[in-house]
Amino acid sequence: MRWRVFPCARGCRLPLASAQGPPAPREYAIRCAEYYAHVYQVPVELVESVIDVESNWNPSAVSPKGAVGLMQLMPGNGVRVRGENRFQVEDNVRGGVAYLAWLIQLFRGDLRLVMGSYVAGQDRMLTRGLTYSSREVYEYVSNVARQYRWRRIESMRGGKS
Repeated sequence: MRWRVFPCARGCRLPLASAQGPPAPREYAIRCAEYYAHVYQVPVELVESVIDVESNWNPSAVSPKGAVGLMQLMPGNGVRVRGENRFQVEDNVRGGVAYLAWLIQLFRGDLRLVMGSYVAGQDRMLTRGLTYSSREVYEYVSNVARQYRWRRIESMRGGKS
């Protein structure tokens, strides 16, 4: 297959197949995840694991708390990371990955705190750290960790998840 590069909304250059027209929505979401994981230096397996757990790759997902899209961005986080339109796949993924990268720096790479912050807010994790106790946070972090480990193993085997 030949690849042709098309500019994206923000000026990035995601490769899209040209011979068969635009990619399928999931394929486009995967390419966005890979691209922004590379741009923000976040493991792609982590980004994909967050999407698995947050929305199961449904770009139209809306939570009861108001989080939307593939990475379930909250309104405040969308603004913080300049997510222009949280329902647009590229904006949502870019915003979510930028937020993950910021949390990774903030918590010096401790993915338990990063993922706890992603679901419960960084203020709770900053004040209480790993002593913060919530069944929702525990289950969320466990689910992302399980997916992340699986994706890392698949990546090392050379398979694509």
